[in-house]
Amino acid sequence: MTTPLISQRRLRRPLLSVAAVGAALALATPAGAADVDTGLPPGTAAARAATLAQSAAGWAAGTRSYLVITAPGDTSAARNAVTANGGSVFAHYDAIGVVVAHSTSAGFATAMRSVTGVQKVGATRTSDVPADAYSPTLPGAPAQSSTTLTETARWDMTRINADKAWAVSTGSPAVTVGVLDTGVDERHQDIAPNFDAADSVSCAYGKADTRSGAWRDVGTHGTHVAGTIAAAKNGKGVVGVAPGVKIASVRIAEPSTSMFFAENTICGFMWAGDRGFDVTNNSYYTDPWMFNCPDDPDQAAIIEGVRRAQEHAEGKGSLQVAAAGNSNYDLANKRTDTESPNDSTPVDRTITNACIDIPTELPGVVTVAAMGNGNIKASYSNFGRDVIDVAAPGGDGAYGVYSTLPGGKYGNMNGTSMASPHVAGVAALLKSADPAATPADLRARLGGQATDTACPSDSRCTGTTAKNAFFGEGQVDALRAVGGTGPQPGRYFENTTDVTVADNATVESPISVTGVTGNAPAALKVGVDVKHTYRGDLVLSLVAPDGSVYSLEDFADGDGADDVVKTYTVDASSETASGTWKLRVRDIAAQDTGRVDAWNLTF
Repeated sequence: MTTPLISQRRLRRPLLSVAAVGAALALATPAGAADVDTGLPPGTAAARAATLAQSAAGWAAGTRSYLVITAPGDTSAARNAVTANGGSVFAHYDAIGVVVAHSTSAGFATAMRSVTGVQKVGATRTSDVPADAYSPTLPGAPAQSSTTLTETARWDMTRINADKAWAVSTGSPAVTVGVLDTGVDERHQDIAPNFDAADSVSCAYGKADTRSGAWRDVGTHGTHVAGTIAAAKNGKGVVGVAPGVKIASVRIAEPSTSMFFAENTICGFMWAGDRGFDVTNNSYYTDPWMFNCPDDPDQAAIIEGVRRAQEHAEGKGSLQVAAAGNSNYDLANKRTDTESPNDSTPVDRTITNACIDIPTELPGVVTVAAMGNGNIKASYSNFGRDVIDVAAPGGDGAYGVYSTLPGGKYGNMNGTSMASPHVAGVAALLKSADPAATPADLRARLGGQATDTACPSDSRCTGTTAKNAFFGEGQVDALRAVGGTGPQPGRYFENTTDVTVADNATVESPISVTGVTGNAPAALKVGVDVKHTYRGDLVLSLVAPDGSVYSLEDFADGDGADDVVKTYTVDASSETASGTWKLRVRDIAAQDTGRVDAWNLTF
């Protein structure tokens, strides 16, 4: 099968080959969802089609889309102003004060910015709105191929202990993960058992289209993502991270271009919040700007509109998980953008950290970097200290992420697009284990339960083993999410204060542990980051609150390597957890010195 012609950057994955394998079972199309207040014409399918066709006749070349931002609650005044200033209202979201307006007038935005009560106005595109927006074409239902594939252990699932987690829990069908993407093939035999048609929709063009099948894939990307999250554990093909939860498709990609404009993303987040999704996966950036800058009036409106929609979804209980991007770019040190706008002619522009990738860098969104097979950053993955939250397998080189493709097929893809759904799946397992968990709880647990991953020998990776620019708080762990061995929320403690290690000296760095009852675990994790020019001089120990000393490592005198960046496991089950623990570092020779850069305890 050939690689789909989709923007590599926009969909958060680099160019790759997709090896498709046949699958089985042609499944019945799910029944359509009931109509909601979406702006679509009511009535029978025939009447609706006739009305949509009539609307399409009003489309004109030069139609552009705008976000008009006003106070949340009632957008009627802003909508009246849109009409009075040569525009038409395509959709409106009163709860967040956002109106999606169309106009062919070049002066529309300027005129609307002078209207009392209008806070921001911005064009969402540098190209025309397609005529298809007025009468959307339903994606076709692909024929399903047969397969002889059976479920096998995959490297990405074993890396995050998902294969072990399934023995404890596969997740709850009461938990729904929304796939905001190119759509999902709901007939695929590994998707169909967990697919929620009633809550699936198309948000292409910025208005919910609830017709049955509007959610279907207009590429391959969304179906691949959906399989990683929740492919059924049915003996066929592959297994998702959380094979017992529900999947809903929210297609925000437009056909032909597979672009994800701001109004589409807003519609998707509003749908996710109002339909009660527990988690959404977002493996894209909002077109046409790779980074949106607040000093540009158009981009400022995009930032505000999408931010409000994400905030609305989170307020309704939905956690957003997003891919960091595939440009090997330091998101904490932005300098240039050479790929925007991607819907017309890109220009080179100088940017700063005030410019953000959305939805990836919005407050509350979990930002995911990609790893290859091992404790390594995927070559393409974006990074950034205090930007990346966690990491997960995304594939690299010979190791791709194997998942579902439309038509009952399977194949490999690489990208942060593939890493993000692993995290969404783990978040779904966390929600299954604790239905009362809030999005803030889930965010904290994803990081707190992640496996600390040290920086490689790469100067771009700054920070500590516990939290750094490449991996954030580490690689997510599905087993811990379902109650397997590992830290629980609030049981991670770190000291990042530097302590100098002088020649022939002993120093200690304390950590005060509070809020943990009972004894420490038999597998207490002690993360150590000591900078030293000759580690053969060092002896490391852990000192318990009662003064008991646990040896961590006495390095061989001839070990001339630099630094100690390791995680040790200590049986501290005889010790009371609460109290002051200390990392003791002895330097037993002259000439070489260093410092305790950071260390941590995970209970």
